[in-house]
Amino acid sequence: MNKVNLQVQLGPLKLKNPILTMSGTFGFGRELAKFYDLSVLGGIVVKPVTPKPRPGNPPPRIAETAGGILNAIGIQNPGVDAAIAEELPALQYLRRQGTLVVGSVSGHSFADYTFVTKKLSDSGLVDAIELNISCPNLKGGGLAFGTDPDTVKEVVSRVRAVCGVPLIVKLSPNVTDITKIALSAAAGGADILSLINTLTGMAIDARTRRPILKNITGGLSGPAVKPVALRMVYEVARKVDLPLIGIGGIISGTDAAEFLLAGASAVGVGTANLLDPLAAPRILAELEEYLVQQQVESVEEIVGGLIID
Repeated sequence: MNKVNLQVQLGPLKLKNPILTMSGTFGFGRELAKFYDLSVLGGIVVKPVTPKPRPGNPPPRIAETAGGILNAIGIQNPGVDAAIAEELPALQYLRRQGTLVVGSVSGHSFADYTFVTKKLSDSGLVDAIELNISCPNLKGGGLAFGTDPDTVKEVVSRVRAVCGVPLIVKLSPNVTDITKIALSAAAGGADILSLINTLTGMAIDARTRRPILKNITGGLSGPAVKPVALRMVYEVARKVDLPLIGIGGIISGTDAAEFLLAGASAVGVGTANLLDPLAAPRILAELEEYLVQQQVESVEEIVGGLIID
């Protein structure tokens, strides 16, 4: 059998392979670039940025759990201007080699999201923008943008109006019915959906009787969330006519294949990057080996290929 065709079409984006690294664990790529050539990846999603620099939450802000981690980093970032001036230019060599660079936007108001999106879009330094709508809407009573269908549609439509590159909307799993949120994002003008973001959780130190995280609660990621993520990708793929990036507990090529079978066209590697700096290229190699074993000529053949008896 000839070499497997790993290229995938993700809506308007063409990826050399379906493996992307996720923003929360990747920074701007400097650290992991010391371990391997990032151009082997289909794409990288960089650290979310906000209008102004943010120091993040006070420590402790990461806690290990059974099968994953809890984090309450608080969107620590240098701000959009510094990202455009100092960080993103250093990644342009990846774009020349066919690896996509995806900017990520976070905020606490509609104005935040549109301001940062326009700046990143106009910079010409990113191939697409990920909209992280799981942050609290402080001007809306603290409600997270990603949990209310009407708010999701509004923020996506506002951002769509100023975004000149493909728009990826990252969905929160902390909802009753994720398909309703996905449909609202699609109605607002999303090109691609990525799911899932972290599940809200907490950890307690029974000896001190205190929360382990200073923020009390945090986002749970890692293998523990994979069954939930798979279920949500499967549900959204059946209801929404948009390409999906599957995220949640992917630590092997088999994990990646499962998300593709559930309906994702590409997958995001997140927490695994913290466990193993070489996780992403290893997962890519394992996925290719799986496809060879399955006698599949193109990775796109298995997208949505789950067999239901």
